[in-house]
Amino acid sequence: MLDTFLMAFALMLIIEGVLPFLSPQAWREAFKKMTELHDGQIRFIGLTSMLVGLALFLIFS
Repeated sequence: MLDTFLMAFALMLIIEGVLPFLSPQAWREAFKKMTELHDGQIRFIGLTSMLVGLALFLIFS
């Protein structure tokens, strides 16, 4: 089980690194826009991301 978790974490890191590697300027602009969002907006994005991830996990597992 730990191996599966570590592989999932590694895959997340790879996916997260694609945009800054391919287009650092676009990543920088996106990050600047994120810092201007209100806490509630960031929480909503986080919640939505978790729910989509959970749904995909349940569908494909």
